[in-house]
Amino acid sequence: MKKERALTLLFISRFLDYPEQDFYEECVSVDEYVKKNISDKKLQKEISSRLKILFDRSLIELQELYVETFDYKEKTGLYLTSQELGDSRRRGTALIQLQKLIEKLGFEPVGKELADYIPMLLELIAVAPETEETLKLERRLAYAINRIFTNLPSSNPYYHVFDLFMTYIFEAPNQEEIARLEKDREDADLDELPYPMLYG
Repeated sequence: MKKERALTLLFISRFLDYPEQDFYEECVSVDEYVKKNISDKKLQKEISSRLKILFDRSLIELQELYVETFDYKEKTGLYLTSQELGDSRRRGTALIQLQKLIEKLGFEPVGKELADYIPMLLELIAVAPETEETLKLERRLAYAINRIFTNLPSSNPYYHVFDLFMTYIFEAPNQEEIARLEKDREDADLDELPYPMLYG
């Protein structure tokens, strides 16, 4: 992955983490970072304007938006194997394979997230050496990012972050790729779950 593209990916991916108080400290450095690391003037402007839409909300509002956008909706969840396989039992094997790939590349997951957490994998492909395996992972991520993007309403501020990914970082999957991957998905079986669900 070319250096400038990798730096762009690395920077944008950080805005997909759950927003904490220090998130607003990033606002100050957005313009500084893009001017220092990105030569394309149009891209500089696009990144600054689209990311700053997020900072227009209070922390509580942004946290609520984040949870509503990514935690409650299967089609916009931030886990790669879930995007690829849905509720399939094969997710367990896919997670183990991803964990092994991460370790093989000399990295290890940070925090409590699963190995298929998309923001973490985006950072991984931004800094890992380019190999056949990382290129394949990049195509898998392109599919997942595109799937999330197409299921986000344009009124959602995060829509503009995913638009950056699909406009400047990833090549959209073709219809054949989408059809093949969608065939492997299994929808969650929610019919027999008791509602409301109470936890004591």
